[in-house]
Amino acid sequence: MDSGSETRAVSKHKGQTPCASNVGSRQHRRFRSTTLRQTVYRILCEVLASMRLGFCLLLLTVRSVPASQLIDLTYSFDDKTIYWPTSKGFEWSLVQHGKTSAGYFYSSADYAANEHGGTHLDAPVHFRENGAGVDQIPVTKLIGPVVVVDVSAACVHNPDYRVSADDLIQWEKQHGRIPDGAILLIRTDWGKYWPDKKLYLGTDKPGDIAGLHFPGISREAAEFLVKQRKINGDGIDTASIDYGQSKDFIAHRILSAAGIYNLENVANLDRVPAIGATLIALPMKIRRGTGAPVRIVAMVP
Repeated sequence: MDSGSETRAVSKHKGQTPCASNVGSRQHRRFRSTTLRQTVYRILCEVLASMRLGFCLLLLTVRSVPASQLIDLTYSFDDKTIYWPTSKGFEWSLVQHGKTSAGYFYSSADYAANEHGGTHLDAPVHFRENGAGVDQIPVTKLIGPVVVVDVSAACVHNPDYRVSADDLIQWEKQHGRIPDGAILLIRTDWGKYWPDKKLYLGTDKPGDIAGLHFPGISREAAEFLVKQRKINGDGIDTASIDYGQSKDFIAHRILSAAGIYNLENVANLDRVPAIGATLIALPMKIRRGTGAPVRIVAMVP
């Protein structure tokens, strides 16, 4: 080969090298991109599988729990259901009940009510302008370990009692720290007055806000739960988490601002232990609802 041919060969070879390099680089990028997509897909599949497994285990647990260990913490809705004095009560009327012209039995009814009456859930939007509505609360936050703080002794002679931060601290000294993700319920034993409005609310007069008297949660206790603990929800066996004489509803405002929902008019808390039970609180899924009737069940070990 002459020097001219040798030079042309070298030049040709050098001209091909960048092209080959670019091809290799593109192939490497495609490989990395494909690998990344596969990794993300695998992780998502694992997460979804884990969630499905968790719900399956929950269903299996519920199916295996004896009826005696399932405690219904919900009052029935009827014409005696207690609502806020300024709110519309529960209305229910049969539309049809009996045999049809075709000969088979059929029954149907209409109902209407305010969102906040009977055993119900307050969504964060109830006291927070941009808070989550009922339908936006994750199901995972509606199921979890329940702790019951009993302040009934302090309420016997003080219908306006407010649960203090010290009540919660003293409870923890006896039962341990309130676990993350817990649903904390306050037991005042006010359920013994249900459905007597006069005894339960302090007044049976429509619109009589000034006459309300029942226990609730103090500002300090609400701030303690928000700033020092990580609960998903709270609840109480009275008409409101704020005590009857509250004018600023500060407990609602503090807890709602933190994205924490409330359960009110909770029944049968005397049957739930301080620790160890699991709570399921599933509200009617009203889109952007500020609250909703809720069926609450405790699984007691």
